[in-house]
Amino acid sequence: MKNGIMDPMKTIIKKIDVNQIDETVISEAGSILKQGGLVAFPTETVYGLGANALDEEAAKKTYAAKGRPSDNPLIVHIADIQALEEIAVNIPPETEELAFHFWPGPLTMIFEKSEKVPYGTTGGLDTVAVRMPSDLIARELILAAGGFVSAPSANTSGRPSPTTAEHVREDLDGKIEMILDGGSVDIGLESTILDMTVTPPMILRPGAITADMLEKVIGPVSVDETILGSESEQAPKAPGMKYRHYAPKAKLTIVEGTLREEVLAIRQLAYAAFREGKNVGIIATNETEKFYTHGLVKNIGTRENEKTIARNLYAVLREFDEEEVEAIYSESFAIQGIGNAIMNRLEKAAGHTRIAAAPIVEQQKYRRVIFLSNTDTSRGPMAAELLKHQDLVQEYAIDSRGLIVLFPEPANQKAEAIMKSGQMTLEGHSSVAFAEEDMQEDTLILAMDEGQKSKVVSEYENTKNVYTLNEFLEDDTQIPNPYGQPLTAYGECYEILMKLIEKLTNKLNAFTKGGE
Repeated sequence: MKNGIMDPMKTIIKKIDVNQIDETVISEAGSILKQGGLVAFPTETVYGLGANALDEEAAKKTYAAKGRPSDNPLIVHIADIQALEEIAVNIPPETEELAFHFWPGPLTMIFEKSEKVPYGTTGGLDTVAVRMPSDLIARELILAAGGFVSAPSANTSGRPSPTTAEHVREDLDGKIEMILDGGSVDIGLESTILDMTVTPPMILRPGAITADMLEKVIGPVSVDETILGSESEQAPKAPGMKYRHYAPKAKLTIVEGTLREEVLAIRQLAYAAFREGKNVGIIATNETEKFYTHGLVKNIGTRENEKTIARNLYAVLREFDEEEVEAIYSESFAIQGIGNAIMNRLEKAAGHTRIAAAPIVEQQKYRRVIFLSNTDTSRGPMAAELLKHQDLVQEYAIDSRGLIVLFPEPANQKAEAIMKSGQMTLEGHSSVAFAEEDMQEDTLILAMDEGQKSKVVSEYENTKNVYTLNEFLEDDTQIPNPYGQPLTAYGECYEILMKLIEKLTNKLNAFTKGGE
């Protein structure tokens, strides 16, 4: 102690291999728990912060280390089924079948507690939450500690749960005696919680054990309607269900709609933040990652196997904290199977902040602008580059195409020289032939002259979005073709294009879905 301030505790970190468990390390960790200390350890779900579940003072230390509200109950972890009868009473008959199918595993069941369990562990409730983890390190530790270990997630309360020992160290270093480092966890989301004190049993927190899986074993189960609802004022029977939980430092918003709508809406939100100089994070998947153009994009997994999303969710939220993003936008996931658990955790992390994608998407009439010329080597590329340098309220994919492109060619050297004089460049441009796939509902096609427009209209259907540039702007200024002429002709073309593009920017910025 120095100047009346207590020195921080030194947290011991011990590596432990699940395939070759070091009994000396387990014995040391068990002794710490028996003496009322705290040990973080891996389970198949997330890392838990272990304490002696039958020691009221140890429970107080758990709440203090986490900064956790004391009315938030702790789960008691056991290593054999016989231990359940010591801490629970009036155990319903369905328990045996559930334990046979899902223990050890990611299922927590709530029972009436015995007198052996202190109220400090149960958050003042007359019920106790019990789980038998499948992780071998966890079970060895529980036995070494006396058979009853309370273990909420080993993180600062409210933060994303830890799926590696490093996550635990970030939050609790200096606050607990030991961390057992068993590597990354398997599932990545906390256990399913099933209340066995009501009929039919009720799911209070979704997890890897789904309602369908439970019903195949014991018949009907109910689901707490507040799982994906607003914050509750009631004292929670299940851990993590009352308070904003699993949350990153930045504000998280879930964007809801069809997957296409969600991607388009998040793109626009990220682009708007980019214009304001803000850094935003985006939670994407294998299927959508490539479609985002602004923001810090994190691939959370594949929708074809949502277990990958569950496993990566908390790690991704913590990565955003390290990147110091100012806001995070997430796609939504199907509320079925483990997707139900993913959405539950996302909603808690977001503080139930959700926005509809459709109204954001509907604000934008066009999403792509194509400038059409003959060879796609001078006027079209110049116009596209000019538009890319404008302050556009909405995000657009901006391209140029040519009607007469036999093979890819670079931009005209004189056009490039003029663009460089305006602090822009066509370096890297390669001409591309106009094709039917360019004719999309949300694509605005702007030809350099009437002949090009007429050719497209005569050859394709659904050409309502095809205009000449000056026709679209209701401007009589013709765009000269400088091809084969001196550099000054390219300069004159540039000056005309620049004025027209400024007008185009104003018109695009004025657009909504319904008009101008």
